[in-house]
Amino acid sequence: MEPISNNISKVNKNYSNKSLFNKISKVFKLAGKGLIEKVFLLYSLLRDENIPGHTKLTIISGLSYFILPFDAIPDFLIGIGFTDDLTVLLGILYLLNSSITEEHKNKATELTLKYFD
Repeated sequence: MEPISNNISKVNKNYSNKSLFNKISKVFKLAGKGLIEKVFLLYSLLRDENIPGHTKLTIISGLSYFILPFDAIPDFLIGIGFTDDLTVLLGILYLLNSSITEEHKNKATELTLKYFD
């Protein structure tokens, strides 16, 4: 059986690394540093070979919600547009808290600073 991380496009048609980074490039200023760092924290967990496949499915679901242009609160609404995305991401991070390492946090910070430095 192929690992989930090698077969992401078959698991969720809304997620790809390219679509994630395209979305980040378009919205990082509007979304803010805090939200983007949480996206990158989930991304670093997704890239970790030690994270089980069922956990990666949860991560992919959250990142897909962030990527989708249509969600509960439209992203273009300044001040509140990313509230729903943040809620989804925080919920997943809460569930995965015991899996998050300093290495994951450092990688997320490093990636975030590429956009906000």
